Amino acid sequence: QVQLVESGGGLVQAGGSLRLACTASGPTYSIHTMGWFRQAPGKERDVVATIRWTNTRTHYADSVKGRFTISRDNAKNTVYLQMNSLKPEDTAVYYCAAHSVYSTTLIYTQAADFGSWGQGTQVTVSS
Repeated sequence: QVQLVESGGGLVQAGGSLRLACTASGPTYSIHTMGWFRQAPGKERDVVATIRWTNTRTHYADSVKGRFTISRDNAKNTVYLQMNSLKPEDTAVYYCAAHSVYSTTLIYTQAADFGSWGQGTQVTVSS
């Protein structure tokens, strides 16, 4: 199973930027889609952005479109989430996830479709 390790969370003021990174290890050749999800206290884990591992297809939550960018570096087995214009409502634990079962699905966007998860990294945006 693919293992994932996140880094890059922290405390930032509203309007600031952070970049999260997630490095995968194990059978990375099997990855179909990787994604970032977030979970605020008392709320469900929601998708932030996902990206196909072998093409340019991406998906973004409406709340982050135009502010966040997901990208990947296959040579480093790493996916990034560049977060700009951060808002207090972006405060959450951010999780990296991977779907690594072969599929003809164009891209996965729901947490239930991802079988590998990182430990999470806290992002706090102060007003």
